[in-house]
Amino acid sequence: MEVWYYRDLLVQLARRDIQSRFRQSIFGVGWAVITPLLTTLIYTVIFSVFIRVDTSPVPYPVFVFTALIPWLYFSASLTKVSASVVAGGPLLSKVFFPRLVLPLSALVVAGVELMIHMVVLLGVMAIYGYWPGGAILALPFFVAYTLLTTFAVGIWLAALNVRFRDVGMLVPFLLQTWMYLCPIIYSVEMVPERFRALYCLNPMVGAISGFRWCLAGAAEPNWMMMGISCLGMLVVLMGGLIYFRHAQDQFADII
Repeated sequence: MEVWYYRDLLVQLARRDIQSRFRQSIFGVGWAVITPLLTTLIYTVIFSVFIRVDTSPVPYPVFVFTALIPWLYFSASLTKVSASVVAGGPLLSKVFFPRLVLPLSALVVAGVELMIHMVVLLGVMAIYGYWPGGAILALPFFVAYTLLTTFAVGIWLAALNVRFRDVGMLVPFLLQTWMYLCPIIYSVEMVPERFRALYCLNPMVGAISGFRWCLAGAAEPNWMMMGISCLGMLVVLMGGLIYFRHAQDQFADII
């Protein structure tokens, strides 16, 4: 509730970050369109034309793009959230506000790009004449799940990064490795059966599979594994909130 009273500050911080991200850029907000399109094109050439990964009946560009939407949000948000408290250091020593506003504003910034990516996806699907079915009604659940998973991991990294700056250096490597452990360029069905239960413990597997099911009509997620992932995510989230609140009083002194 305390954060709600500072929602104006949260919006101002998010607006500032969005403006600074695209300021003095030739294409500006167009980069939010170019990035997923170029990534989809590269993956399509390599894994559909050269390696010939079979994703039928879903066209490979649609298959990849629907997975990139939650992943790009997760990776961009995690990068911003993990650095948010350190980046807001000068503000911490001048103004009192709930420190949780900083990582939350980073989530909002990436959320703007998420909405742009969704619009671009509609264009890609229109090209292939491929449209979502009734499963799209479940999309809000997977959007919320992705957001909470990102926040759960991010607040741990944001708090730890204040005391251990190595965390910020580790995040890019963590994300690069994590990406290959997610079904972005391949489907969950390609993972050997004996490893699949362990593989599905990765919370982003459920998020990506859910987006792909809702938007492209691909295989339905394993709901039992989704339930386990949700419980795990809630435990990580609650632990992160407790640790963040415990550590936040020292942020200004350390930074």
